[in-house]
Amino acid sequence: MTTAPEEPKPALRRRVTLRHLAEHLGLSTATVSLAMRNKPRVSEETRQRVLEGMRELGYVYNRGAASLRSECTGAVGVAINDITDPYFAQLLIAIQSELHSKGRMVFLCHSTESPKLQDDFIEALREYSADGLIVCPATGTETASLRRLLDWRLPAVMVTRSVPDTDLSFVGSDDERGMELATEHLIGLGHARIAFLGGSTAISTGRDRLAGYAKALERHSIAVDRSLVVPCPTNRRGGIAAISQALGLSDRPTAAVCFADIVAFGVMLELSRRGIRPGPDFSVVGYDDVIEAALWNPPLTTISVQRHAMGIAAAQLLTELIEAQSLSPRRVIFEPSLTIRASSGVLRSGSTPQAAIARAVRF
Repeated sequence: MTTAPEEPKPALRRRVTLRHLAEHLGLSTATVSLAMRNKPRVSEETRQRVLEGMRELGYVYNRGAASLRSECTGAVGVAINDITDPYFAQLLIAIQSELHSKGRMVFLCHSTESPKLQDDFIEALREYSADGLIVCPATGTETASLRRLLDWRLPAVMVTRSVPDTDLSFVGSDDERGMELATEHLIGLGHARIAFLGGSTAISTGRDRLAGYAKALERHSIAVDRSLVVPCPTNRRGGIAAISQALGLSDRPTAAVCFADIVAFGVMLELSRRGIRPGPDFSVVGYDDVIEAALWNPPLTTISVQRHAMGIAAAQLLTELIEAQSLSPRRVIFEPSLTIRASSGVLRSGSTPQAAIARAVRF
């Protein structure tokens, strides 16, 4: 019996090291390392040469070894309470884009408003030696939960929402002023029975926007009617439920400011279902100016916040904190503005939800 000779096994490929790559390119190991980490001291031409050499030799950047040398991993955590909300989705895009341009990778936590899930994520970031954290605090986040980041020396920036007495940096919008603008707009159109729909005083944005609403009413000697303040979840279903409750009042509102655009979308859906035209029959103002707001039918009057700029600023501030390691906490506040579209209109004689329903039934 004859046995066929075994096929020779291919030799194991030698692991390509940083030194091998540098020798292949005729560069110093320091220059190659800087180029791989996208440092500004290296020209774009050199960086492209290094990337091409990495592909040619099959070099894989060892982040674990690099982090031992530099004490930085290049990893950053971002905790967002609801990535299905278009506001937060667009904010996240800006944050990730800016961090990626600085050579950092984002690890995402969708906290679903759970402080426990958020805390577990923060613990994991510490265990894996992440470089920093950007967090929109979940409802119910305790001050102590975020203050421990200072003890851990983990750089962190709060975005959109803040938690008091944390001594952390914050990037957000002037929400009190924003809701003040929204309410003033409706008062200027002749409305006095104005509902405040959505939000919760358990979060800073809810408290600040409610304060802006009350401030505008009080300036015009309009009493705040607590029955017109209807908290609800920040989604379309919440908007439907909130406007249904407001329309159930004996003295119904003629207009509403909404905690967020996504709440306003639900409000307008329910108004239309009842035969009440958003704009001519009942004015609606949102908050955030997400992309969908301009495309809605009718297009939504809303408060524009500079969410892209906010996301960029949060990422830049965190990068500064990581690199400096000793900056004092900072607050970066962006000014909101009113964007007027067709969902808000002048209060006309007989322009009440009751009259609108009567017209819809008649026709």
